[in-house]
Amino acid sequence: MYYLTRTYTFSAGHRLHSEALSEEENRRVFGKCNNPTGHGHNYTLEVTVRGQQDERTGTIGDVFKLDGIVEQHVLADYDHRFLNTDVPEFARLVPTSEHMVQAIWRRLAPHLERPQLYRVRLWETARSAFEYYGEEN
Repeated sequence: MYYLTRTYTFSAGHRLHSEALSEEENRRVFGKCNNPTGHGHNYTLEVTVRGQQDERTGTIGDVFKLDGIVEQHVLADYDHRFLNTDVPEFARLVPTSEHMVQAIWRRLAPHLERPQLYRVRLWETARSAFEYYGEEN
């Protein structure tokens, strides 16, 4: 089994605020990330696929096809957007990085069967990365 990881970058803004919490709880839980006008990040997204090597090409898949899928299904909707209002998944869901990696997985998985999507890792800052391996893993 081979694994291939491609890296992408995008910039996006968001506000971490849960309607299930009081204003005070939101400030306590999310701190400065609860700023009413939002804040932004320069995200680094890693997408890892896995598969068997194709004997004809010597590769596990077409990296250009993978790049196109990520561009079309993630970057086109996330880059330079305010996630809370511009991305449908986050109309009712707090756009935490935990929710973001899961949403990105759901966007990519149907388009990545061979090679198969293995992992989505999202770097929010140089110190914080979040990973998701799908429901089965």
